[in-house]
Amino acid sequence: MYAITIPEPGGPEALVWAEVPDPVPGEGEVLVEVVSSAVNRADVLQRQGFYNPPPGASPYPGLECAGRVAALGPGVAGWSVGDEVCGLLAGGGYAEKVVVPAGQLLPVPDGVDLAVAAALPEVTATVWSNVFMVAHLRPGETLLVHGGSSGIGTMAIQLAKAVGARVAVTAGGPEKLARCQELGADVLIDYREQDFVEELRKATDGAGADVILDIVGAKYLDRNVRALAVNGRLAIIGLQGGVKGELNLGALLSKRAAVTATSLRGRPLAEKTAIVAAVREHVWPLIGEGVVRPVVDRTVPMPDAAEAHRVLESSAHIGKVLLLAPTA
Repeated sequence: MYAITIPEPGGPEALVWAEVPDPVPGEGEVLVEVVSSAVNRADVLQRQGFYNPPPGASPYPGLECAGRVAALGPGVAGWSVGDEVCGLLAGGGYAEKVVVPAGQLLPVPDGVDLAVAAALPEVTATVWSNVFMVAHLRPGETLLVHGGSSGIGTMAIQLAKAVGARVAVTAGGPEKLARCQELGADVLIDYREQDFVEELRKATDGAGADVILDIVGAKYLDRNVRALAVNGRLAIIGLQGGVKGELNLGALLSKRAAVTATSLRGRPLAEKTAIVAAVREHVWPLIGEGVVRPVVDRTVPMPDAAEAHRVLESSAHIGKVLLLAPTA
């Protein structure tokens, strides 16, 4: 088969479409013939040499895919050759074939094209696990989403609105904010021009956000704590603004607030299986009903993954950037 390889870390040009050995499914694994994958920030970090795959994972980038089941490993039940699926991966999505743990596979939701389904596993698992399983967002509460026009942001807006929450977002510029509003965002904050702490206070009569989903990290840490409501929960899932910040424990104590930080890729198999099961139970029906939908900015041929990385790094996109395998 062919896959995107990274012979040496570097810029987008470091991504090389090359012939590699076919993967073989082991115990409890499924071989998927890939139709599409999606580009995530973690892929960029891997390309740059900053985020190696977990032990035992595929060395090729790609944290999600959609395709058809090509073969079943020993002990797999519930799937058949030919099934159309999408899956959460620890790596290997930028390839013509990939091996997926059976518990991390999902059926393609009703009403979603097979190729587009690659836009779903990573964002739904990330948002559901952090906003709902960890931060326990409830109806009537306010969620602040940083990067509202990103793949994660566009999914977080829709899921929060689906459960009856109020949603505030930060994004850069009127076009991205308008798209967030179309998806249901109630409070629109241009981070280039406005102070999100002050704007959130105005919008909530001084209360602040009950839950904040943050992709920035250190740069926003102090301001996020100030933006939290009493009993607020800050969920950090990205470090685009740095890894080290100063935390005012006094402010945290006075608000009886909590800060959590999680990643998805390196979690144990059992944890990822539980998250995927929760997504199938709670999110998949909403997608099937058309209440929630994937947001795709564009598709790029998989051999041209370098171009997709340039798009992602420019932040010119809204939603997901997909890679189409040559056989798609």
